[in-house]
Order: sequence, then C-alpha cells, then structure tokens
Amino acid sequence: MADERPRLDTTSRGLRVVSEQMSGVRSVALGVWIGVGSRCETPAQAGVSHFLEHLLFKGTPTHSAEEIAQIFDGFGGEINAATGRDYTVVYIRLLDELIAEGLPVIAEMLTSPTYADLDQERKVVCEEIAMYADDPEDQVHDLLAQAIFPDQALGRPVIGTAEIVGSIPQAEIAAYHGTHYRAPNMVVAAAGNITHSDLLGLSNQFLGDVATGDAPARPEPGRPDEPRLSLVHKDTEQVHLCLGGPGLSRSDPRRHAQAVLDTMLGGLMSSRLFQEIREKRGLAYSVGSYTVGYADTGQVTVHLGTREDNLATCCEVIGTELRRLRDEPIAREELDRAKNHLKGRLVLSTESPGTRMNRLGRTVVTDTEMLTIDEIIERISRVTADDLQQLAAEFWQPESMSVSAIGPDLERIRTGVAPLVPHLAGATEILTRSPGGSGT
Repeated sequence: MADERPRLDTTSRGLRVVSEQMSGVRSVALGVWIGVGSRCETPAQAGVSHFLEHLLFKGTPTHSAEEIAQIFDGFGGEINAATGRDYTVVYIRLLDELIAEGLPVIAEMLTSPTYADLDQERKVVCEEIAMYADDPEDQVHDLLAQAIFPDQALGRPVIGTAEIVGSIPQAEIAAYHGTHYRAPNMVVAAAGNITHSDLLGLSNQFLGDVATGDAPARPEPGRPDEPRLSLVHKDTEQVHLCLGGPGLSRSDPRRHAQAVLDTMLGGLMSSRLFQEIREKRGLAYSVGSYTVGYADTGQVTVHLGTREDNLATCCEVIGTELRRLRDEPIAREELDRAKNHLKGRLVLSTESPGTRMNRLGRTVVTDTEMLTIDEIIERISRVTADDLQQLAAEFWQPESMSVSAIGPDLERIRTGVAPLVPHLAGATEILTRSPGGSGT
C-alpha cells in the first residue's frame, strides 16, 4: 500500500498546519488543536479547560451561539469539540466547497469568545458533572487515575468539579484562554479533498492574527505512586472495577508492541479476557483492557463490570491471564491475529477523513513522531512474542498495579480482590466520594 507522508508547515506566527489530501472524497475534516487540557490546570482551576471548550460555542463578536448552530446545521455538516488531559480540539466536517465558509467561524470562536451566557453554561456543565456522577462504569476509570497519580493533574478528572466550574470568575477563564490559545500552542489539521497549499492559505487568512508569543511551559511530569486501593460505595447492581498501573509514554519505541499486547489481552472478541470471562464463563458483559500514553508516562488498565457474586472468580481469571502473558510462550497464531487486526483497522481508518484528521492533529499537537501508515504497519509487523512477554512482566503484573472499584459492599469488594492484589492489603486505601468526571 502506497502512503504519502502528510505535509506539515509552520506559519510566521508559529501556527502549525498539517494535512493529508484525499481526492476520492467530497468532504473535509478540519480540526484546530490546542495544546491545553486538564493536566495543565492547578487544583484551583480543575475543569477550566473543559468549561472553556463549552464557552467557545456561546458566541463571538459577530455570531450568537444560536447563529453558530444555525450556520453549521445549514451546511449539513458537523461541528463539535473535545477536551482531554493533553489537548483540546474544535473540529468540523463539511463539504469541500464549504470549508472556506466554515473555517472563519471556527477561527472567531477560538480567538474571540465573548463568554456570553456564562452562568447558564455553568449550569449545563454542572448538569454534565451530575450525569457523570450517576455513571459508575465511566467514573471508575478516573478513580483509578487518581490512585495511580495521586495529588496530580493526571489523577484529576477532565470534567472538573461543580464547585470550581460553578464559581471560577470570567476574568480567570479569559486569562487562561489568553495563556494557552496562542499560535505556537495550536495546530490546524485537515484531511479530505483539500490541498495543503489551500489549507495553508486559509489558515493564514483566518487565523493570521491569532495571538503569538511563547508556548506555555510544559506541565509537571507525571509521578506514579505506590499501588493503592481506591473504593467508592454506591448502590449499584454491579461492581465496576479497574486494575492498572503506569505504562509507556506516547513516544516510547515499544508502544506498537504494547498495542499488540493490549489487543491480545482485552481488545478483541477473541481476546483472552473476553473469551475467558464473558464467553466461557458468562461472568460479565463488559470486560477489556486499554493503554494511554502521555508525553512522560502512561497507564495500562484492565476493566470489567460484574455482580458481587462473580467478582472473586473474575479477579482470579484476570490474575491467571496476566501471569500467562508473562510466563507462557505466545502462540504464533494468536500473535498474528492481534497484529493483523491492528493493521487492518489502521488501513480501514484511512478511508475516513475524520480519523485521518484526528491522527494528524493529535500527533502534531502532542509532539509525537509522525509516521505514515506503512511505517506503522512495518513496526507492528516487527513485534515479537518476546517483546510482549517483556512488557507483560514490566507493566501488566498485578503486584505493581492499583485497584479502583465502585459498588454496594466495600467489604465484599476487598475480599474479592484480595487474592489478585495481596500487596494492597496494607496499601493506602482511598474511600472517597466519586470523582467529578472524565470527558467532554
């Protein structure tokens, strides 16, 4: 498969512009990525990145919030945004002939928000936080991050808390915007039926006066702590559990092997955890694993939801499968299946302008090595069974992991997880109210 390298330029003001042309489509996916997320916040600012993302849609000097919605609805396109720990993105997908009409609206939203209806939007985000607090299946993941990275921005939920969102003054929000929404901290990424020269020209035309100056200082490095047990009482039908610990940074050369291991462990219908816990024993509906990479650290996680009566058995199976990954030879057929799945999913994703744009924007805004699809496939192909066993031994063993859980009976949870993580019997236990939330 031939795969041209994406084109990347930097304007005179430091704005990075990256693109991939797809001549076989009639649309363009375009995102403006800002290198600011929840890990850039102080405790007193927790949630301001996500709140600011909401406020970008509340009006500009020339368009009200309703008019912004009407413009993009009239285009028949899509406009949305997302906030993570490392970045914020506002993105559109439009017919190629309309991108020159959509980008100036996005540009004004990003550079000149009016903070209209500020108090009303506080209520909206506080309702989002309340909605999140009712969802233990999602919430338990932030509880694990809090256990792995205690008293740090990486351990705080992206969505913040109602206390801070409900009270942070407009002047502080505007100052935060002024610090981070600067050209050297922003990336324009596009994929679809647009040339790179056209994208560069449009970026200069509509974002040519974006604030310049130095990019903000990088956040403090993540500092994973000793394993912890983190439990929250909630009257639920299931126990929602996460087991996890530190992982690879997003630029670690072993990250492609980590993706293969994660796929084999819990990323497929044929994965070990899915087969052993759901298909063979019927102990859970939702079970899997995932990895997250940051600039300086990362996280690995196994997660499931199950009834209290099944928890001990599920934990036993998880422990067995993690030790098998470390101790037993991995069959060639299983290794090839996971590698082929990753390669196939990667190639299929190239048919989507939105997926291509996301890959480009996230790569550039996080200063990650930019690889072509062919280069990624080649690196996946080189992964060996030994690579996976070494990673399993270093990052995926229960004795180096924390546990978070939400359920109705904390004593039964402690009893159920004890054989899996006996090292946590004397570890710091966090009995806490639920964290604020985790996303947009």
